[in-house]
Amino acid sequence: MLAPLSSSGRPTAELSAKEARRLALAAQGFGRPRPAGRVDARHLRRTVDDVGLLQLDSVNVFCRSHYMPVFSRLGPYPREALDQLAWHENPGGKPRRAGRRDLIEYWGHEASLLPAELQPLLRWRMARVDQLAWKGVARLGAEQPGLLEFVLKMVRERGPLRASDLAAKGRRREPGEMWNWSEEKTALEYLFYAGRLCAARRVNFERLYDLPERVLPPAVLDSPTPPEEEAQRRLIMIAAKRLGVATEPDLGDYFRLPRTESKARVAELVEDGGLIPVRVEGWRQPAYLTAERPAGLRRAASARALLTPFDSLVWARDRAERLFGFRYRIEIYVPAPKRVYGYYVLPFLLGDRLVARVDLKSDRQAGMLRVRGAFAEPGADHARVAAELAGELRPLSEWLGLGGVSVGRKGDLAKPLRRALA
Repeated sequence: MLAPLSSSGRPTAELSAKEARRLALAAQGFGRPRPAGRVDARHLRRTVDDVGLLQLDSVNVFCRSHYMPVFSRLGPYPREALDQLAWHENPGGKPRRAGRRDLIEYWGHEASLLPAELQPLLRWRMARVDQLAWKGVARLGAEQPGLLEFVLKMVRERGPLRASDLAAKGRRREPGEMWNWSEEKTALEYLFYAGRLCAARRVNFERLYDLPERVLPPAVLDSPTPPEEEAQRRLIMIAAKRLGVATEPDLGDYFRLPRTESKARVAELVEDGGLIPVRVEGWRQPAYLTAERPAGLRRAASARALLTPFDSLVWARDRAERLFGFRYRIEIYVPAPKRVYGYYVLPFLLGDRLVARVDLKSDRQAGMLRVRGAFAEPGADHARVAAELAGELRPLSEWLGLGGVSVGRKGDLAKPLRRALA
């Protein structure tokens, strides 16, 4: 598949489009069969390692986004087991006693659950809060140091605290300003970005803030801070192993590195031999991979999964188009009459292609998983895709605690899917 590189470091090997897809799928954990028996914490840890991080998102019309990538790779699993790794709480749950914390929350690829040991590699971002945080957050940090110290003191004395525990009765931000955050919430976000506070846990998806020494494992707290360039190179290599084959923008985007720095770190890794340049059939940009090949390349060709819009396989829309010829745009913020596919649309992976997309809603009151629209990709075998999709929707509905699957009439795959489910 790969030939030696020229002495100039330019790629002399080429990957076919199919090879690139299968490398990407295997690297993302789709090269392993799903567990046949009980799914436990070992499976969850391995899956988180496969993807590197789980992106968080507040939309709950179908399912909280961070739960779904694990289901996509493992099938049904106890969601509370992932909560335990992240120290999240169920409504009304009591805080756990101190113990092992596998996952922490920080800005990785947007708000993310990350392995705790990655925290030292992100301290450069914390140190640059005034440059990298949103303008409103950075401005408050510069203009109101007294408020930061007050909020920090309150958390130290009373924590872990929600933003609502601190919100003053006086002036709140006007609608449209930083999602209508109070100044106390903005101060908490500044301190969280800066690493002076951590997310202790979430209750009803609301973040509770506490001091790092009360959240992070001692081994992480005591770990030395690597130089910025070294930390960024290590993040790029983590991304490269999880992407399989990737362009420089793909690599930098995985942990949201500034573009100038991403370019510099990739060039350094090519020079050092950590990244191997290759050409990929149909890609305009140069691509890179590591010397280590992911296991399960053959099995990746038989993958089957529904993917949340925030799954690391598809969160970079231009990469999804390059890999799969699949043009994907999330339409949550598009007015309903202008939506093409729907509000919360999940791509459907079958084999090494994205063959369909479905607009899903968990109707918790009626106890039903509703398919509000189902659409096949051009050239897909409707009957086969519908049968495979039905085989994925049934266990998904059960895992979500819903009574069954109901398919609406929107989309060219809706009728075959109703037949397959019947």
